[in-house]
Amino acid sequence: MKASKKIRRTARRLFRLCLVDGKVDEARARRVAHRIATSGRGRALPLLGDFLRLVRIDQSRRTALVESAEALPDDIRDDVTTRLAGAYGAGLKTTFTVNPALLGGMSIRVGSDVYDGSVRGRLAALEARL
Repeated sequence: MKASKKIRRTARRLFRLCLVDGKVDEARARRVAHRIATSGRGRALPLLGDFLRLVRIDQSRRTALVESAEALPDDIRDDVTTRLAGAYGAGLKTTFTVNPALLGGMSIRVGSDVYDGSVRGRLAALEARL
């Protein structure tokens, strides 16, 4: 069900109330979601859905997934974490995983931003050009 403009506007307003120093306060977001869910109003479900969508988008912007073909040494992990924090802010949570399908290099995803420096990505780009 598509949310109306009024519901989207209300969800954005509630979302902004959950921000503390530019970050979502988890306790506030839980309280708001609980109050919406238990309100008993007819349009509570679309409002709750839109509010949770905003929370998920914010959460994905503050989470970095770094995939590499092999486990990265600690000094490279620290360097990647520092550079990502410099680009996206200090509150970024960085997760490192091993994906042998990359063949080499690394791939970084922060929200909707993807930085693909893997061999697999380069081969796919080369294949697309041919």
